[in-house]
Amino acid sequence: MANKATEIMAENIKLYLNKNGKTPSNLIADLGIKRSTVYNWLNGVSYPRIDKIELLADYFGITKADLVEDKTETNKKSTGKEPVDLDKALSEEGMAMFDGQPLSEEYKRALLAMLNTMKDNGK
Repeated sequence: MANKATEIMAENIKLYLNKNGKTPSNLIADLGIKRSTVYNWLNGVSYPRIDKIELLADYFGITKADLVEDKTETNKKSTGKEPVDLDKALSEEGMAMFDGQPLSEEYKRALLAMLNTMKDNGK
Protein backbone atom coordinates (compact mmCIF):
# COMPACT_ATOMS: atom_id res chain seq x y z
CA MET A 1 0.00 0.00 0.00
CA ALA A 2 1.29 3.44 -0.92
CA ASN A 3 0.53 5.38 2.27
CA LYS A 4 -1.79 5.50 5.28
CA ALA A 5 -4.44 7.65 3.56
CA THR A 6 -4.59 5.29 0.58
CA GLU A 7 -4.82 2.30 2.91
CA ILE A 8 -7.66 3.92 4.88
CA MET A 9 -9.54 4.74 1.68
CA ALA A 10 -9.16 1.17 0.42
CA GLU A 11 -10.49 -0.29 3.68
CA ASN A 12 -13.40 2.16 3.82
CA ILE A 13 -14.47 1.47 0.23
CA LYS A 14 -14.42 -2.26 1.01
CA LEU A 15 -16.39 -1.63 4.20
CA TYR A 16 -19.14 0.32 2.43
CA LEU A 17 -19.29 -2.13 -0.47
CA ASN A 18 -19.88 -4.89 2.07
CA LYS A 19 -22.40 -2.87 4.12
CA ASN A 20 -24.40 -2.14 0.98
CA GLY A 21 -24.22 -5.66 -0.43
CA LYS A 22 -22.26 -4.41 -3.45
CA THR A 23 -19.29 -5.80 -5.31
CA PRO A 24 -16.51 -4.00 -7.15
CA SER A 25 -18.29 -5.02 -10.36
CA ASN A 26 -21.43 -3.18 -9.19
CA LEU A 27 -19.34 -0.09 -8.52
CA ILE A 28 -17.77 -0.29 -11.98
CA ALA A 29 -21.11 -0.74 -13.75
CA ASP A 30 -23.18 1.65 -11.64
CA LEU A 31 -20.71 4.54 -11.66
CA GLY A 32 -19.00 3.96 -15.01
CA ILE A 33 -15.54 3.86 -13.49
CA LYS A 34 -12.76 1.83 -15.12
CA ARG A 35 -12.13 -1.59 -13.63
CA SER A 36 -8.43 -0.90 -13.18
CA THR A 37 -9.20 2.34 -11.33
CA VAL A 38 -11.58 0.67 -8.86
CA TYR A 39 -9.15 -2.19 -8.18
CA ASN A 40 -6.28 0.28 -7.72
CA TRP A 41 -8.36 2.02 -5.03
CA LEU A 42 -9.30 -1.29 -3.39
CA ASN A 43 -5.69 -2.49 -3.39
CA GLY A 44 -4.32 0.79 -2.07
CA VAL A 45 -2.36 1.49 -5.24
CA SER A 46 -3.99 4.86 -5.88
CA TYR A 47 -6.30 7.36 -4.18
CA PRO A 48 -9.52 8.67 -5.76
CA ARG A 49 -9.74 12.29 -6.91
CA ILE A 50 -12.13 14.48 -4.95
CA ASP A 51 -14.85 14.23 -7.64
CA LYS A 52 -14.71 10.44 -7.35
CA ILE A 53 -14.78 10.60 -3.55
CA GLU A 54 -17.95 12.70 -3.84
CA LEU A 55 -19.38 10.21 -6.32
CA LEU A 56 -18.58 7.28 -4.00
CA ALA A 57 -20.05 9.07 -0.97
CA ASP A 58 -23.28 9.78 -2.86
CA TYR A 59 -23.39 6.19 -4.11
CA PHE A 60 -23.09 4.77 -0.59
CA GLY A 61 -25.27 7.45 1.00
CA ILE A 62 -22.48 8.60 3.32
CA THR A 63 -20.29 11.67 3.79
CA LYS A 64 -16.89 12.15 2.18
CA ALA A 65 -15.44 12.04 5.69
CA ASP A 66 -16.80 8.51 6.09
CA LEU A 67 -14.53 7.46 3.23
CA VAL A 68 -11.37 9.35 4.14
CA GLU A 69 -11.28 9.03 7.94
CA ASP A 70 -9.74 6.11 9.79
CA LYS A 71 -12.59 4.23 11.44
CA THR A 72 -10.42 1.55 13.04
CA GLU A 73 -9.81 3.42 16.30
CA THR A 74 -13.56 3.91 16.72
CA ASN A 75 -14.13 0.24 15.99
CA LYS A 76 -11.49 -0.86 18.50
CA LYS A 77 -13.26 1.07 21.25
CA SER A 78 -16.60 -0.55 20.49
CA THR A 79 -17.61 -4.18 20.58
CA GLY A 80 -16.94 -4.40 16.86
CA LYS A 81 -20.62 -4.69 16.13
CA GLU A 82 -22.89 -2.10 14.61
CA PRO A 83 -25.72 -0.88 16.85
CA VAL A 84 -29.17 -1.92 15.73
CA ASP A 85 -32.06 0.52 15.65
CA LEU A 86 -34.75 -1.83 16.95
CA ASP A 87 -37.54 0.62 16.24
CA LYS A 88 -36.51 0.77 12.59
CA ALA A 89 -35.80 -2.96 12.29
CA LEU A 90 -39.15 -3.87 13.80
CA SER A 91 -41.04 -1.27 11.77
CA GLU A 92 -39.73 -2.21 8.33
CA GLU A 93 -40.95 -5.14 6.29
CA GLY A 94 -38.67 -8.16 6.49
CA MET A 95 -35.98 -6.45 8.56
CA ALA A 96 -36.14 -8.48 11.81
CA MET A 97 -35.32 -12.12 12.33
CA PHE A 98 -35.18 -14.49 15.29
CA ASP A 99 -33.62 -17.93 15.25
CA GLY A 100 -32.97 -17.57 11.52
CA GLN A 101 -36.60 -16.88 10.65
CA PRO A 102 -38.27 -13.56 9.79
CA LEU A 103 -40.57 -12.26 12.51
CA SER A 104 -44.24 -11.97 11.67
CA GLU A 105 -45.71 -8.48 11.52
CA GLU A 106 -47.85 -9.35 14.56
CA TYR A 107 -44.82 -10.43 16.59
CA LYS A 108 -42.87 -7.30 15.58
CA ARG A 109 -45.79 -5.08 16.69
CA ALA A 110 -45.93 -6.93 20.02
CA LEU A 111 -42.17 -6.47 20.57
CA LEU A 112 -42.40 -2.77 19.73
CA ALA A 113 -45.30 -2.35 22.14
CA MET A 114 -43.34 -4.10 24.90
CA LEU A 115 -40.25 -1.96 24.30
CA ASN A 116 -42.30 1.24 24.25
CA THR A 117 -44.03 0.25 27.50
CA MET A 118 -40.66 -0.40 29.15
CA LYS A 119 -39.34 2.94 27.87
CA ASP A 120 -42.42 4.78 29.13
CA ASN A 121 -42.05 3.12 32.55
CA GLY A 122 -38.41 4.23 32.72
CA LYS A 123 -36.93 0.75 32.74
